[in-house]
This record gives sequence, C-alpha cells and structure tokens, in this order.
Amino acid sequence: MKLLLVVACALIDADGRILIAQRPEGKQLSGLWEFPGGKVDPGERPEQTLIRELREELGLTVAEPCLAPLTFASHAYDDFHLLMPLYVCRRWDGTPKPLEAQKLAWVMPNKLRDYPMPPADEPLIPHLIGLL
Repeated sequence: MKLLLVVACALIDADGRILIAQRPEGKQLSGLWEFPGGKVDPGERPEQTLIRELREELGLTVAEPCLAPLTFASHAYDDFHLLMPLYVCRRWDGTPKPLEAQKLAWVMPNKLRDYPMPPADEPLIPHLIGLL
C-alpha cells in the first residue's frame, strides 16, 4: 500500500480560534472541512511544504520558526495510507484569503466536531482542545 505524506497546520488566532477550510467541489472528499496544508513534494521538508501551501492556498507568509509540531495522524484509506504531521502556527503575515475557491471558517476548538472532516483529521481534534 502506498504511503502518502501530507502536512497540515492549525492556524490559531488571538481569540484561540482555529482556521479550517472546506474542500472545493471536484476534489476528493469535497465538502469536508480540513486543516490547511498539502502533499509533501519530493525533496521538500514538511515545514517547507506548509510555508508553500499556506502561501498558495491562503496568501499567508509564515516563517519556519513559527511552525511548531503538535501531533500526527496515521490513517488507512482504501488505496493508500496517510501520514499527516500537524503543526501549530500562531504568527503569520497577511489575512487568510480563499485563493483556491474554498470556504474558510474560524472555529473554537470545542466546535470543530460540528464540521464534517475527513477521517484522518478527526483524531487531531482532541489534541487541539487539550492545547487550547
């Protein structure tokens, strides 16, 4: 089974809310909410991936020292196994904008379960509630 490395980020604002994005129509798992991030390209470190993805998806500039690893998800889908480190970020430049036609929501940690998420994202919620 193929191993897919994807990295995600919990952007946390001054009010303790976390940014989530809804997967756009036409993408696998469309309509579900997830933490921003993406696939790690060959030769790329996870932190580099997050910096690139947050710029491409949300128009944000993030410095690598502002990314702190929190936990990870390991989930078997039908045709691949997903390994997903989750980082926390509290400092960035810019205002998040949906550059890939996705919907965005700032959500308190205890309300994250109100948003349907991919199976790999759900186990990350208790870690964020515990952190905040």
